[in-house]
Amino acid sequence: QVQLVESGGALVQAGASLRLSCAASGLTFSRYAMSWYRQAPGKERELVAAITRAGGSTHYADSVKGRFTISRDNAKNTVYRQMNNLKPGGTAVYYCNALSEMYYGLDYWGKGTLVNVSS
Repeated sequence: QVQLVESGGALVQAGASLRLSCAASGLTFSRYAMSWYRQAPGKERELVAAITRAGGSTHYADSVKGRFTISRDNAKNTVYRQMNNLKPGGTAVYYCNALSEMYYGLDYWGKGTLVNVSS
């Protein structure tokens, strides 16, 4: 059974930094591209960062470039997201996604972790 478990969400003040983790089990982690999505209250889920299987390439949404960093440790089956200079009003649930690079359309989601940014 595949599981993605996010952790690290917290209530923080604007300007703070936070690191999220997503631990994967039940799959061959190194065969999946990993992504972080976020969903703010009343808004659709959006992609914010992605990293390829070996970590050689990353992609960021324009809104987080320069502030967020995605990384992965294939030995630990974990993907990370370092967030710096969190913006007021940046409250959202952050979700981890694993996308198979072998089987089209095969992906898995975590249940999310809440980041609440206060001004």
